[in-house]
Amino acid sequence: MRKTKKLAKLPPQRVRCRFVRKPGRSLEGRLVEMYRAAGWWGREDTPALLKKLVFGSHCFIVAEDRGRAVGMGRAIGDRASDAYIQDVFVEEAYRGNGIGAQIVRRIARRLKGDGLRWIGLIAAPGTRSFYEGLGFGRMPRFDPMLRKG
Repeated sequence: MRKTKKLAKLPPQRVRCRFVRKPGRSLEGRLVEMYRAAGWWGREDTPALLKKLVFGSHCFIVAEDRGRAVGMGRAIGDRASDAYIQDVFVEEAYRGNGIGAQIVRRIARRLKGDGLRWIGLIAAPGTRSFYEGLGFGRMPRFDPMLRKG
């Protein structure tokens, strides 16, 4: 396994977040790399799928360091009342600099601004405290479920 060098603490203004609808070819390549690094991209997945994924999202955000994408996140929903935040990812060398928190906060602010009242997510193992620190909490009496097959 390759060791990843951690970056020193970055100044907050160095990494900027922006919402995208139609990623250009170079950004598409970076997004595919991040989806692969997160383990969410399979062999059968194509750049055409990525375009649909970005365009079909309520919003898709990219965090960039000097123009290079180093993080991402998106929200899906009904565009009327409910949304889920998902696919939040920050490149390993950039973690610990508040980039993931910035991504989640910007998405939540955008959703609220668009009039969505219910914002949920499913936290991956080991990330619960991160999301709790951003104002999310467990849903008592509810269990996340996934269709088998």
